[in-house]
Amino acid sequence: MSLEKTIYNNLQEFFGFTTFKGEQEAIITNILEKKDTFVIMPTGGGKSICYQLPALVSEGTAIVISPLIALMKNQVDQLRGFGGTDSIAHFLNSSLNKGEIMKVKSDVTSGQTKLLYVAPESLSKEENLEFFRSFPISFVAVDEAHCISEWGHDFRPEYRRIRHVLNDIDDNIPIIALTATATPKVQSDIRKNLQMNDATLFKSSFNRPNLYYEVRPKTNITKQIVKFIKSNDGKSGIIYCLSRKKVEEIAEVLNLNGIKALPYHAGLEAKVRADTQDKFLMEDVHVIVATIAFGMGIDKPDVRFVIHHDIPKSMEGYYQETGRAGRDGGEGYCLAFYSEKDIEKLVKFMKDKPVSEREIGTQILNEVIEYSESAVCRRKQILHYFGERYDEAACDNMCDNCRAEKTYFPAQHDLTQVLTFIKTEGNRFDKPYIINVLTGQNNQAVASYKHDRHELFGVGKGKTTDHWNAVFRQAELHEFLYKDIDQYGLLVLTEKGEEYLKSPYALEFLENRPMQIEGAEEFNVSITQHGVLDSQLLKMLKDLREKVAKKHSVPPFVVFQNQSLEEMCTHYPITNEELRQISGVGAGKAMRYGKAFLELIKEYVQEHGIDRPQDYVIKSTANRSALKVYIIQSIDRRLSFEDIADSKGIEYEALLNEVESIVYSGTKLSIGYFVDEVIDSDRQDEVFEYFHSAQDDSIQSALDELGEDDYSFEDIQLLRIQFMSEYGN
Repeated sequence: MSLEKTIYNNLQEFFGFTTFKGEQEAIITNILEKKDTFVIMPTGGGKSICYQLPALVSEGTAIVISPLIALMKNQVDQLRGFGGTDSIAHFLNSSLNKGEIMKVKSDVTSGQTKLLYVAPESLSKEENLEFFRSFPISFVAVDEAHCISEWGHDFRPEYRRIRHVLNDIDDNIPIIALTATATPKVQSDIRKNLQMNDATLFKSSFNRPNLYYEVRPKTNITKQIVKFIKSNDGKSGIIYCLSRKKVEEIAEVLNLNGIKALPYHAGLEAKVRADTQDKFLMEDVHVIVATIAFGMGIDKPDVRFVIHHDIPKSMEGYYQETGRAGRDGGEGYCLAFYSEKDIEKLVKFMKDKPVSEREIGTQILNEVIEYSESAVCRRKQILHYFGERYDEAACDNMCDNCRAEKTYFPAQHDLTQVLTFIKTEGNRFDKPYIINVLTGQNNQAVASYKHDRHELFGVGKGKTTDHWNAVFRQAELHEFLYKDIDQYGLLVLTEKGEEYLKSPYALEFLENRPMQIEGAEEFNVSITQHGVLDSQLLKMLKDLREKVAKKHSVPPFVVFQNQSLEEMCTHYPITNEELRQISGVGAGKAMRYGKAFLELIKEYVQEHGIDRPQDYVIKSTANRSALKVYIIQSIDRRLSFEDIADSKGIEYEALLNEVESIVYSGTKLSIGYFVDEVIDSDRQDEVFEYFHSAQDDSIQSALDELGEDDYSFEDIQLLRIQFMSEYGN
């Protein structure tokens, strides 16, 4: 029987496919010819079959190096499920006991096992090296090969030792390296480290035309996520969070709101993680909330959405995680939430790392920032990052930027200035530095290079940094310049850039769309962006508020804040329980002021035949409630605010926000003992007198009136809390 026939027989009989996908057949043939092979193929492209099938038809056992226990288990279960015996594939890792390890080794040495999955740590163990030398190895597959590179999104130091260990076993073993995400820099690192510079490269397009990409500002995020999932009821999805704590919190919120969800992170026991994975595959749960550990190698073709609660650390990570959606070619919605505060956190995480690692991390993170903030086609930016050209016209409105209304600006003058500076200064500076020069920022670095005397110093002073970011981003995407990653992002003029300077021509670039990032609390903000604000009802509610305020002799904002009224005009609460879900309305306020408002809204809803969007009333988590209970109890015990904040590991400002949320929801707190410690009585009286006559409760308005030299923001906030507690509750 010919080799070609053997390949097709196994493809049909074992895997159940009648034809190969893309370059699978060429890759398999290359491996069977004992040639080193480098495969770059997007998630869902069929990488696994590229080494599984040749392993089945080769003499000996193929070793598959894989980074995650969950991935190994999933692949082994699949191979056995295709109809092979239990011994056809095994994994060897720290999850096995001695008896299980003996069984694995016995099946391998007897020739029954065709694929052996190992972790890179297991590969290098001394007791395993003798075992690997005891049986014929057909080839070695290095899966998730981007883990080799420090420039990759999931760098694993053990991966850099793979070639050294393989040389100890047999330096003639053919290697196939596979990854879904590799920039040109990472590709080069993989080749060098695995000593496979002569390997045949098979590179598929990174384009996933069925995926829709969107980036939203991170405001009121939990409500946005619940709304999104409820509008995609019954569909499978993954939500990625950076911290285990956030994973647990979001999973709890989803379940409270009737969405079947489970958390997944490395802090859970292996059995719990495996059960969670199985429940997701079997659709006992529809949503997994996870850290980045989840999803690698999970063969669930019908994941319909991937949500990034926190912006990822790298474009590789983002691409790989979004790539878990729509692997069957069906719809895949990729939604990421972006906040400058998240970026600040990621930068803080890097501060204790070695300088070189920190520099690399900064470059990788900058790409994510530029992707998030740019108005250019998302798909074009992703593909450009991986070294692939793309005409955004082909996106077919499959990203939010391509669907949005576009604003262009003439870019010839700005582009010429940028390229001129790079050329005259010899490709020695990065984007932030050049922007500083163009906008006239005479800082220490600029002065040290004497660029404060440069002819282009300050020429762009009248334009924002965001505008210049758009110029640089699109200059790179149009290949007038490129970033030298090896030199930490220094900008280099390309041949096309040189030509442009010789013969400039008119062209237009896209102006970045402003992304309004608000540092709002998840359960204490208006969600009017999710529905059309009913202005007629809002006027009626404000009139009612004024009457109620006069009756109780308090300013209107003490009854309900504007944002609470606006939210009522989106959700139309008609019961006490529904009213209490409105931000800034708790049990106390609902009881004291709510009746008249509920009656007005109920009558309005009936009169206008309004279909109320009650699917989007979000219940908050128990741990958040527990924090509020702790704060109330601590204030009852007259503990200082600093001590309360320290005991819960939160900042003083965050504590004030929590206390304010409690008071604005209608709970009376006696905080006078603490206020008396930090603010004298005359100043207290002055602020109280101001709020008695104020039209709104704005802290900035109070500071403008009372003088910022006499009061801090926290002073006014603290006194506003006391005022609301005493007069509103």
